Amino acid sequence: MKLIGLEAPDRTVYVADQVSATEARVIGELREFWSAADAHLAAESEAEREGADRAGADRSEPTGVVAIADYRVVPPVLPEARVICIGLNYRAHHAEGSFKEQAFPEHPTLFARWTRSLTVDGAEIPVPANERGLDWEGEIVAYVGATLADADEDEAQAAIVGYSTFNDVTSRIAQKLTSQWILGKNGDNSGPLGPIVPASEVGSLADGLRVRTRVNGETVQDGNTSDIVYSPASTLSLISRTFTLRPGDLLATGTPEGVGYTRQPEWLLQPGDTVEVEVDKLGTLKNHIAARSN
Repeated sequence: MKLIGLEAPDRTVYVADQVSATEARVIGELREFWSAADAHLAAESEAEREGADRAGADRSEPTGVVAIADYRVVPPVLPEARVICIGLNYRAHHAEGSFKEQAFPEHPTLFARWTRSLTVDGAEIPVPANERGLDWEGEIVAYVGATLADADEDEAQAAIVGYSTFNDVTSRIAQKLTSQWILGKNGDNSGPLGPIVPASEVGSLADGLRVRTRVNGETVQDGNTSDIVYSPASTLSLISRTFTLRPGDLLATGTPEGVGYTRQPEWLLQPGDTVEVEVDKLGTLKNHIAARSN
């Protein structure tokens, strides 16, 4: 199952299971889906087994299989969702950067994205005018499907409903202006997401998923989630002790070694480049880099 967002001409967004390159089966309206994600995924799995079309609860909604071309593909993410990101979560990535002389802290380094920075497979990512280029960070995002407050790790793990491929494309000059990373992590269209794959089809990241990034066909990152220090479950548990996590919130789990700014010479994405992130069981995310247009 691969869940995408489809925006209709009236701006209503639906969550749909992409069944082919050109068609998707509508599951429900975005907010209604996230109100009971587990139940919707179970119903969709049953529909897939039976080869049946699912009808929307509201007959004014599109039903069954629709043509993707009739909609705009968007992230299946609520506008108010929190996008929380873990920095320096792979041992090998920590060792290659400017923090390599420091020990891993007891708790993960967290920063935030806004949902406006998110985009989808195939979208163009513009290079801000004050940057030498953009850096790639192939990652996995975990999606929260239940409310978490003061949750333990088992509760947090059970609340993860799915994962997707992600590229945490970074404006390095902006990122390094201050000790806070948010500016460099929120460039326009700088957070492409792949389709959501249910957690039941993925398993545990601790079992090891290969994460690869390619630039113009050349592999620049080739890591494995077995190298992760802070698990999604432990991180969500930690966060939930400070603020309540809601269905639809996202956690970006960090990137492996091989980013561009640490290379000699530095290698950054330029207009005309193509960047791909491929993750086992989650698929490939492909985006093009463009000059910024006002």
